[in-house]
Amino acid sequence: MKIKQGLIFKLIWVIGMLAPVSGCQSPMSIFSVCQDGNTLLDSARNMKNTVTEIPQVPRELDKGLTSSLTAEPGDVLLVQPADLDSPIRLPGDQPVLQDGTISLGKYGRLPVAGRTLDEIESMVKAQISSVVKDAGPITIRLVNRQSKVFYVVGEVNAPGTFPLTGRETVLDAILQAGGLNDKASRTNIVVARPTPPGSCRIVLPVCFKEIVQLGDTTTNYQLAPGDRVFIPAKDFWKDKSPIAKGPNPLCCKDQEACKIPKVKNWVGEAPPLEEKPIEEKPISPISQK
Repeated sequence: MKIKQGLIFKLIWVIGMLAPVSGCQSPMSIFSVCQDGNTLLDSARNMKNTVTEIPQVPRELDKGLTSSLTAEPGDVLLVQPADLDSPIRLPGDQPVLQDGTISLGKYGRLPVAGRTLDEIESMVKAQISSVVKDAGPITIRLVNRQSKVFYVVGEVNAPGTFPLTGRETVLDAILQAGGLNDKASRTNIVVARPTPPGSCRIVLPVCFKEIVQLGDTTTNYQLAPGDRVFIPAKDFWKDKSPIAKGPNPLCCKDQEACKIPKVKNWVGEAPPLEEKPIEEKPISPISQK
């Protein structure tokens, strides 16, 4: 009986090794020997493994700021007079249309795509002042920004496109996408940053376990517009086989515990009450009449 079991196991192993040759159409897909769907490209895997030093990009504890904010199609602006008693009446929220314009009602249309908020304020004031004298100052506020997005693709519960407010990290993106599912690989998650055709590519490794279990922010990058967070499926042949390459060097560095100072009494905490022993008194018998 043991010999038959050994032969069956060897047969399963041989079929699993032949699965990539057969075009990933083997019935052994239940063992995740070869995945037809969310697999990590060999080129992406190689680029991920070449990142051996900490990338000089913003991350969770060192987030960057946008130098200039420009309006683009998909954004929504709030245009209104600074003085609430002003006789000027403008439409409510102003969506920037695909042609890059906003509608000012009877004051006409105005091209604002690629302009900063300060520039748009000056343009709107000049447009209204050409019709109404003493229009007063105009305020512009960005109320909704849909032009900047990031993508979460692969083995998550709710993959999709998400608006980028400018403060999201990789962990935020994964949680917004519903978290990892049971098929997700925890060791091969990457962030692919868009680059022009024919240029070099940027593929950043993500150490998911270290981010959530150790609070390691080394690879919890701040997302940029257009970033693709890709969560591949587990791949037995490339992730678990004896000849498979190990995790990215950034994910296997020695971790040391921070020395947390001991505090006797926390601020605002009442001192503990002293426990006093209870004196036992003899119980006198009840006299019966």
